[in-house]
Amino acid sequence: MTRALASLGAFVALAVAALAALAVACGASPKNAPGPGATPTAAAPAASAGSGPRAVMPSGAVYKLELALTPEDQAQGLMYRESLPPNTGMLFVFPTSEPHHFWMKNTMIPLDMIWMDESGRVAFVSANTPPCKADPCATYGPDGPARQVLEIAGGMAAKEKIIVGSTLKLQDLPP
Repeated sequence: MTRALASLGAFVALAVAALAALAVACGASPKNAPGPGATPTAAAPAASAGSGPRAVMPSGAVYKLELALTPEDQAQGLMYRESLPPNTGMLFVFPTSEPHHFWMKNTMIPLDMIWMDESGRVAFVSANTPPCKADPCATYGPDGPARQVLEIAGGMAAKEKIIVGSTLKLQDLPP
C-alpha cells in the first residue's frame, strides 16, 4: 500500500508540474500557475500599451513585463521556456542595489539580459546569452551594483537600441 501511495504521489506531482508548464507556456503568471519555482523565469503576456508593468525601450517599443519580485520567482526566471512572445520580457527587481549574477541553467532560448539602476539607466548588457548546455554553467553580469535586470529575447537589445548608459522607462511597477 505504501508503494502504491508513493506512486500516486509521484503521479500527482508530475501532473501538477505538467499543468504548471502548460500554464506558463500559455502566458499565465507563475504566481497563478501550480507547481514549484526553479531559477530565472516567468510567462510573458502579449505586449500592449494597456495597463500592467511595461518598459518603453529607447527605440520607442513598449514591452509587457512579467515581474520576478520574490526569491522563488527570481530562481525560476525564464527557465524551461521554448520561446517568448514578441515585445515581452521579465523584470527582476531586487531589494538592494548590488552585483547580481545570472546563469542560463535550464534556459532553452538565448536571452538579452540588461542590468539597470533604480531609475532604469542601463549599466551592463549581456547580449544573446546562450543557454547552458552542461554543468558548470557560466554566470553573467557586472561586478558593479544593479537594482533591476530585464530579460528579453536574444538579439532584441540591439534592435531596441539598448546600450550602456541608455534609459528604459519602466511603468506601472508596484511600489
